[in-house]
Amino acid sequence: MSPNEWLAIGMILGFFVLLTVGMPVGIGIALAGFVFGMLGFGETLFNLLPARIYGVVTKYEFLAIPLFIFMGVMLERSRVAEQMLDVVGVLAGRLRGGMALAIVIVGVLLGASTGIVGATVVTLTLLTLPVLLRRGYNKGLACGTICASGTLGQIIPPSLVLILLADITAQSVGTLFAAAMLPGLLLAALYCLYILGFAHLYPESAPPLPVEERRALPGLALLRRVVWVLFPPLLLIFGVLGSIIGGLAAPTEAAAVGAFISILIAALYGRLTIAMLREVSQMTTRISAMIFFILIAAQVFALSFRGLRGEGMVADMFAFLPGGITTAVIFMMVLLFILGFFLEWIEISYIALPLFLPFFMSAGVDPVWLAILISLNLQTSFLTPPFGWALFFLKGAAPPGVATSDIYRGAIPFIGIQIVALVILFAWPPLATWLPQAIGW
Repeated sequence: MSPNEWLAIGMILGFFVLLTVGMPVGIGIALAGFVFGMLGFGETLFNLLPARIYGVVTKYEFLAIPLFIFMGVMLERSRVAEQMLDVVGVLAGRLRGGMALAIVIVGVLLGASTGIVGATVVTLTLLTLPVLLRRGYNKGLACGTICASGTLGQIIPPSLVLILLADITAQSVGTLFAAAMLPGLLLAALYCLYILGFAHLYPESAPPLPVEERRALPGLALLRRVVWVLFPPLLLIFGVLGSIIGGLAAPTEAAAVGAFISILIAALYGRLTIAMLREVSQMTTRISAMIFFILIAAQVFALSFRGLRGEGMVADMFAFLPGGITTAVIFMMVLLFILGFFLEWIEISYIALPLFLPFFMSAGVDPVWLAILISLNLQTSFLTPPFGWALFFLKGAAPPGVATSDIYRGAIPFIGIQIVALVILFAWPPLATWLPQAIGW
């Protein structure tokens, strides 16, 4: 290998060392890029850097990121999740495992309206975990259901993962949103099948809702409650996603409308205040700043890696694998899964993927199918110990009787379900490509 290729390898290893010693991701990735880029080419390599950063901060599609974050935080602060859990829990309560099924259904609805894993997992934990444990639910099943349901927002649009993958793979956001719909719903359905199967095998570990609680709301009162609680969020979801997938609005325009509707929903439920609006705006700013800082810092890393002929080295590595493109895709999926044990999805997206994707694009692999495979894979990083963020969020909000071993034991079956969904999508690409083609994207 050439000296520059050794520097490219050293840059990757150097970045992991910086992460290990506790340096923030954005600073670490920029520092590794600057140091090894200067060693290889000097300051001339970075003449292109201002143009690359300008391209990030002026990219129109990225305006959707803070708007969707605002929408999600506003709905979370409006306590929409609490009301949806009450209603859906009563509707599914007569089934064994009904409360766990309600959590998955609410996870789908929250994923399609908020997409913020931390807020969703903490909210579900605070609202449901003490209740589930009090009613005799198995600790592992309860913890695993909450963690897995809280991460559905990473595959069900509107998802920040899909917005960033659209940029990395040079696809439209609307195309990836449409492509992710069926795989996301498939994953939720597999969660429900697992819960029903567990409840059938161990009925005492997932009891139905007591009769007196199910009868607390008579039929007509329950219907009014369902309409009052579910109609506004569903209207928001169908309005935002329907306008994007139907081609009526760009993602940024739909995100702006969604942010405005989320304010109206908070006002409708009587929870909109100046203090709440200030808090939501501050949190939106913090989350957005973190994401954009990493996006900008990743440009330094990517520019240095390309200049040091890192892309050619990766292409040579994939070409060396037996079995052609199929083996190469499997190899990348396994590698991303392993990286998910130690890195967050945004780090993997802007460190690993730019190294691998040029090879697959030049080989003619369908970028839409590949992007949804990657997003399903990245979702596992929230559940895989030791650094699965959903596990940390749940542990931080769980009552004292829940041990870390309970959380890990509960998450493992859902990691297996995610792998099953990944295998199904790998074996049947139309699951991701059919809907975009059907609507003409």
